Amino acid sequence: MTAVDEVLGMLSDPFMQRALIVAALVGLSAPVIGTYLVQRRLALLGDGIGHVALTGVALGWLAGTWLEVARQDALALPGAVLAAVVGAVAIEVVRARGRTSGDVALALLFYGGIAGGVLIIGQAGGTSANLVGYLFGSISTVSTSDVWLTVVLSAVVLAVGVGLRTALFAVSQDEEFARAGGIPVRALNLLIAVVAALTVTVAMRVVGLLLVSALMIVPVAVAQLMASSFHRTMAIAMTIGVVVTVSGLSITYWEDAAPGAMIVVLAIGLYALTAVLRPLVRRLRPRPPGDPHPQLEDDVQLTAPRTT
Repeated sequence: MTAVDEVLGMLSDPFMQRALIVAALVGLSAPVIGTYLVQRRLALLGDGIGHVALTGVALGWLAGTWLEVARQDALALPGAVLAAVVGAVAIEVVRARGRTSGDVALALLFYGGIAGGVLIIGQAGGTSANLVGYLFGSISTVSTSDVWLTVVLSAVVLAVGVGLRTALFAVSQDEEFARAGGIPVRALNLLIAVVAALTVTVAMRVVGLLLVSALMIVPVAVAQLMASSFHRTMAIAMTIGVVVTVSGLSITYWEDAAPGAMIVVLAIGLYALTAVLRPLVRRLRPRPPGDPHPQLEDDVQLTAPRTT
């Protein structure tokens, strides 16, 4: 069998069709909100939300047991969405009111989320082993309903992240300046938190709750090595996200490896390769005559100074 026949065989497999659609959507949408989190220096927020979403998964299992649904885990994803949104809003409210530092609030989400998930899953008649697929990804269990839910959630993330990027960038860059300009800072901060929660639950099936933050942040880190403007960074990060998710999933079709881990390793490997090659490319790139700053772009700069 030739390589072309093997690829066509993979694309004709209904399971792989669903998995590739979900992987591509996650790869496209996760770096969008990740760009704002990096700009706000909240790269670990995705991890905190992911741990809270684990409690939501367990609550979904418990609700499925009480309601005696056909599949005990049928309500796991809706439960994860609800818990993630509540947790994200809670940490944003705590951060905005200054009642505790951001790292302490994230720590509370980390520990409370995992502990709550393990305890509640036991009450639902399951064990911690039932949570492994959600912790590390379980794209092999993606159903048609999961695909449609992923389509809807990804569309919401993209509509907010791309459609409101100018206002969201202003808030992420300098809240005081944005507030002085009449931008509803508090509402947009809550919106970023909610969209981050949706992103975590969208990516849960692909890379798992423990690795979801990597898919949100690493493509952005790679893109920052390639571009200095906010808009171009987001576009490049979205492209990288699709490439690594689809490539990682395709590799695991032929090789016995965990798709989530493969996707993250590819993203980190791409970052390492880009970091090594970037200085070489900059040395070889010809500088326009009379241009003292050849690397600056015409778009909004990521390194724009904050007003004081």
